[in-house]
Amino acid sequence: MFDHTASLRAALDPRSIAVIGASENPNKVGGRPLRFLTQFGFKGQIYPINPTRTHTQGLRTWPTLQALPQAPELAIIAVAGQAAFDAIDACAQAGVKIAVVMTGGLTESDLVNGKQKERDMVARAQACGMRIIGPNSQGIANFGTGAIASFSTMFVEVPPADGPVGIVSQSGAMSVVPYGLLRQRGIGIRHSHATGNDCDVTACEMAAIVAEDPALKVLLLYLEGLPDPHRLAQAAAIARDRGLFIMAIKSGRTAAGQAAAQSHTGALASEDRVVDAFFQQHGILRAKDMREMVDGVELYLKGWRPRGRRLVAISTSGATCVMAADAAASCGLSLARLSDSTTAALRQALPAIALPNNPVDLTGAMLTDSSLFGRTLDALAPDGGIDAVLTGLPVSGAGYDVPRYARDAAAFIDRTQRPFLCSAAQPGVREAFRAQGVPAFDTETDAVQALGRFIAHWELTENVNRRIEAGCSPGLGMHDAAGGKEQMLDEANSLELLAQAGIPTVPHQACDSEESAVRAFHGIDGAVVLKGCSAQVAHKTELGLVRLNLRDEPAVRQAWREVAAAMESHGLSPARAVVAQMARGCQELMVGAHRDPLFGPVVVFGAGGKYVEAMPDVAMLLPPFARDDVRERLASLRMAPLLHGVRGEPALDIDAFIDTVMGVQALMVDPGQRLSSIDLNPVILKPVEEGCVAVDAVVYRTG
Repeated sequence: MFDHTASLRAALDPRSIAVIGASENPNKVGGRPLRFLTQFGFKGQIYPINPTRTHTQGLRTWPTLQALPQAPELAIIAVAGQAAFDAIDACAQAGVKIAVVMTGGLTESDLVNGKQKERDMVARAQACGMRIIGPNSQGIANFGTGAIASFSTMFVEVPPADGPVGIVSQSGAMSVVPYGLLRQRGIGIRHSHATGNDCDVTACEMAAIVAEDPALKVLLLYLEGLPDPHRLAQAAAIARDRGLFIMAIKSGRTAAGQAAAQSHTGALASEDRVVDAFFQQHGILRAKDMREMVDGVELYLKGWRPRGRRLVAISTSGATCVMAADAAASCGLSLARLSDSTTAALRQALPAIALPNNPVDLTGAMLTDSSLFGRTLDALAPDGGIDAVLTGLPVSGAGYDVPRYARDAAAFIDRTQRPFLCSAAQPGVREAFRAQGVPAFDTETDAVQALGRFIAHWELTENVNRRIEAGCSPGLGMHDAAGGKEQMLDEANSLELLAQAGIPTVPHQACDSEESAVRAFHGIDGAVVLKGCSAQVAHKTELGLVRLNLRDEPAVRQAWREVAAAMESHGLSPARAVVAQMARGCQELMVGAHRDPLFGPVVVFGAGGKYVEAMPDVAMLLPPFARDDVRERLASLRMAPLLHGVRGEPALDIDAFIDTVMGVQALMVDPGQRLSSIDLNPVILKPVEEGCVAVDAVVYRTG
C-alpha cells in the first residue's frame, strides 16, 4: 500500500509539475497554470504537454507524458472528455503522485453514472499509487511555494501575497472569493485550494494537510458535504495543537440549499444540526455566510487573547455610541463598568460638556483638540475591567488628525494587548487605522459583530481544551454503522432496557389480558395510564391506543376493552398493553438519540411533550460529552428559566435529568447494546432532590 498522505503533501510543494493540455493562451484553462507557475515563482520543473507544439509560453513542450525525462510529482489535467480519462490512466502508470483534474461533467452532471465513472477512475489511480484532486476542480494554489495549479481569474485580478491564511473549498468560486476579499484588506493568503467533486482527495482531508503548515494562523473552509468528518476532526486536532483557528461555512442549511448542493457538486448535505454539534465539539466556528467568515480574520492575526466580553465604546457621535451599545448587547457583549479611578481620569481628560461614562462621547472637541483621543485612551488603559475597545468615527476628514488617532490606537494596543477596533464610513479613515495595524470596519455593527464572533471562537476553543484536560477528548467522527435489520422494541421492553441501565422509569407492568391489567392497576399507587403495547407501533395516540387518568377498576376494564378493540382493528394482535402510573411533575422534557451514518451517536435533549416537533427547543451533543456539557447546553435553551423556578414554582432537579442524558449516552456508545435510536418523551422533571422519570420510551435495535 502507498502512503496516501505523503502523495497529498506533494501537491502543496511538488518538485515538478506537468500541464496536460497546455495552451499558449494564458487565459485558457490549460494556459493559466503555466502563466501562474512562471509568474509567481515556482522553483521546480514545469512540463507543458501538447502534441501540436514544441514550445508553450516560452517553455519547452513535450508531445506526451511518456516523452518526459522523468515522472512529474504533480500533473494538471486540462483536457476534456475521454482524453481526460486517458490522461489520468497515463499519469498513474507513469508514476505521478497526484493529479489535479480540472475536467467537469461527471457527478455534478450525472449523479449515478458520473459517480461510478469517478469510482472507477480513483480505483485505477490508487492501484498505481496516485491520488486525484477533483474532477471539476478549479485547482490548488500554494503561494508559499509558488505551486499554482489553478486556472482562477482571481489571481490575475488580485495579485497574490503569501500570508497566514489558508482556504480550502469544495467549490472553485468559494476558494477564491475569500482570497479576493482578504487581499483587498492587505491580508496575505498562503493556500487557496478547490477540491471539486472530492472523488478521492476531499476538502476535509486537504484541510488536515493544510493545517500542518506552521505559517498559518487561520484556516477558512467552504463545505457542501461532509462525507468524511473524521478527516475534519483530524484537522481540528492538528489546529488545536498549533493554535490555529478554523472557521467554516457549511452550506445546505435549508431543504432548497441541500438540493442545490447535490446539483452543484454531487455532495450529499449532512443534517444541519448535527453539523453544528460536530463543529462545536471540535472548536470550529461556523459562519453563516462569506462576510461573517472573512470580516473577523484580522482579529485572529493580532495575537490577542480575549479576557472577557466587557467593551468600551468611544465616538465623536452620540448616535454611534448608542448603536454600538445596541450592537454589543445583540452579540452577547456588555458595556464595561468603569472603575472610580478611570471615571476620575476621564473627567480630567474630557471637555467639560462630555460625561465620563461608557460609551464615551468625545463630542465635537476632537476637531480642535487632536490630543483628546490619546488622553482618553490613556485614562482607559489601566482599567482591568475593560476587555476590548471600539472607536466609532462616523465622520472624520479635513480638520481631523486621523493619522494621530490611528497612532494613539496602535500605542494603546501595544500597551494593553487588548482587542481594539475602529469603525468609519470613510475609506481613508479606515485605511489610516489599518496602516497602523488596527482592524477597521465600515460600521460599528460590523465591528462589534466581528469582535463577538472572535471572542466566541476563543471561548469555544478554550472550552474544548478544558474538556480535553478533563479527559473528555472529542471523538474522531469515525463510526461503524450498526449492521443488520433494525427492529423496534415494544414499550415494555424499552422501559425495561432503560431501567436496567439505571435510567428512572415510571412504575409499570406489561399485561396480556383484562384481568392482568386489573391486577397491575391494584399494584400501582394512584391513577394509571393504559397503553397498547406493540413492536409495530411507535406513536400510539394517533391510533387510539392510549387511555389516561384511570382511577378505578371499571375504568381500567373499559380501557382494556377499547384499546384491545383498537389494536385488533389495526391488525395488531394479540392484544397487549402497559399499565403505568400517571406521573406527576413540573416540566415535560425529552431525551432522544440516534446513530447518524456519518457522525455516529447523536444525543438530543430539551423541551418535551407532544409539541416537540412543532416548536423544537432542544440541544444536541455528540459523544463523548461530560455532565458540564449537558448543563451548559441546557442553560442555552429558551425554556432554561423554567428549570430554575418562575412565578413561585420550585427549582427543578436538573442533576437528575443530566443523569438521564448521560445514561442515554452510555447506552448509545455501548457496542453490546446495538442500539440505533432511543426516544424518551416525556421525561417528567420534578423539584430538586425529587428526581425525574421517563414516562414513554421507544428503542430501536439492530441485528
